[in-house]
Amino acid sequence: MNNNKPLFIASFMTLIAAGVGFAIRGGILADWGAQYGFTKFELGTITGGGLVGFGIVILLASLITDNVGYKPILLLAFILHVLSALITFAATPVFEAAGKDATYWCLYIGMFMFAVANGLCEAVINPLVATLYPHKKTHYLNILHAGWPGGLIIGGIVAAIYANMKETTEWLRWEIPMAVFLIPTLIYGFIVIKQKFPLSEAKSAGVSFGQMLMTFASPLLIFLLLLQACVGYVELGTDSWIASITESILEGQGEGQGLYLFIYASSIMFVLRFFAGPIVEKINPLGLLCISACFGAVGLYMIGTFEAAIYIWLAMTVYSLGKTFLWPTMLGVVGERFPKGGALTMGAMGGIGMLSAGLLGGPGIGYNQDYYATQKLESLSPDAYERYSAAEEKGFLFLPEIKGLNGQKVDVLKNDGEELDKAVEQLKAEGKTNENIETLNQWWQGAEEYAKEDQPEVKKAGIYGGRMALKCTALVPLFMAFGYLILVFYFYSKGGYKAEVLHGEEPVGEHYTGGVEGPVE
Repeated sequence: MNNNKPLFIASFMTLIAAGVGFAIRGGILADWGAQYGFTKFELGTITGGGLVGFGIVILLASLITDNVGYKPILLLAFILHVLSALITFAATPVFEAAGKDATYWCLYIGMFMFAVANGLCEAVINPLVATLYPHKKTHYLNILHAGWPGGLIIGGIVAAIYANMKETTEWLRWEIPMAVFLIPTLIYGFIVIKQKFPLSEAKSAGVSFGQMLMTFASPLLIFLLLLQACVGYVELGTDSWIASITESILEGQGEGQGLYLFIYASSIMFVLRFFAGPIVEKINPLGLLCISACFGAVGLYMIGTFEAAIYIWLAMTVYSLGKTFLWPTMLGVVGERFPKGGALTMGAMGGIGMLSAGLLGGPGIGYNQDYYATQKLESLSPDAYERYSAAEEKGFLFLPEIKGLNGQKVDVLKNDGEELDKAVEQLKAEGKTNENIETLNQWWQGAEEYAKEDQPEVKKAGIYGGRMALKCTALVPLFMAFGYLILVFYFYSKGGYKAEVLHGEEPVGEHYTGGVEGPVE
């Protein structure tokens, strides 16, 4: 009797854990900004830490998995998942003891460690499932990678419950929903410790490491890697922010709509991924990628343009249809056109997508929000901008340095200083001091008299920044659509798109899938 089922469940749970952590992190970004005073750019850089480590590990782990074995790597991932939780939960005591900068690094390291654990899991679960089900790889790999949106749905629901309860439940802190990802983590950790693992099927086709490296000399692969960097930016980079942005756009049209939209989008992706194999088999993958990129561009622009809730939901549907097939189909194309690259080329695709999301997507979209929000607020009320701008200027790549809006100050304005007053009173009652709260309270004494006139301007500026950030991001899938169109014409001139094979005959039932992966990856 084999142990395929528990090993598959363990693999599925690693993606559930990753998705839950990712979704809940998106739902508590506003809490981090309010509690610790981070700007949107700083929050984007922290979320980027949760993707950069993922990308680096995928690139490196693809070189060692076959030699080290599945079980040791998954055990290390389990340990890192638990440690990442402990470090992240230390943020509040670190903030009270050492201030904002130390807290920034505490959260960044926690997110980075979480990402490393996810990357180690990703290096194992794909070849493991392919080994467990050698005759139904596509079927089971697609089911496996439905775990990512499944985790997003669970995490989104938990984040929505938290958002609805936190105003009325004094003891409810962001650490509680964040801890939920430990449940699937403990499940997969228990299974990994208990079960025996099969041996790897590495190099079964007899391809040497040198031959794998030679595939990177292909201009086509380099172009695909560039497009994959765009996929990472537009999919995972946007997912880091989409709930927060849509929540601000729809404020006043129903509580928690941003998270509900996120759950809805993840549900679309979850369902469609179960049908990815058959769909991609029947449609030229490059044509599907081109259509998906067009949907993604239109959807993002629509979200950044519409105001009514019903149209935002429609826009989110269009965006979700666009992003669902991008990542897995890209990996399928590389798997088909460059089979000699093996895990190395597939790992490079996953790694470049994650690095782009972490280094460019999260921070870039955060910077755009800061840039356009500050422009808007300066035009509406220069005095209000001076009151709510951050202390330091921050830049991004070659873009100019700007002073974004201080999330802590904006949150005080949003609730008319009620939470700040409670914190000050609590400190007095306990006979304690807190330099950050005292500084913030001193600032509020001067800013409070302007609160009524500042509130609408600051709100408008924040919404405008979010909208413009999405409109700018829409340019990325538009560029991708042109790139895919070029590839469509290129293969048309070569007689049509065909999968390259190593063994002299095309694979039955996996013609256009190649055992595809989906994001988190």
